[in-house]
Amino acid sequence: MIFMSDHDCKNHHHPCHKKEVANLNRISGQIEGVKKMIEERRYCPETLTQLRAIRSAIKSIELRILDVHLSSCVSQASLSSDQNEQKRKIDEIRDLIKRFE
Repeated sequence: MIFMSDHDCKNHHHPCHKKEVANLNRISGQIEGVKKMIEERRYCPETLTQLRAIRSAIKSIELRILDVHLSSCVSQASLSSDQNEQKRKIDEIRDLIKRFE
């Protein structure tokens, strides 16, 4: 996996989500903890609680990235005079919404 430096993020045409790496690392640690809980045959509700926390953390990251996408990429397309680009972004958002739970 390749991560951009702050400098690369500023010069790249896609928004930078580098700040989410720390959150993903935390989630990775939580997953390792759940694996250990399963190996230790811990009480099921405790394991399920940790899994729910992981899902919630992932959903938070998804929503933050979506918010940035709407604020930057979609916003730029809506200000563009390129109607095809505007339509592509609207269709893209529709597809994203369909995939969300």
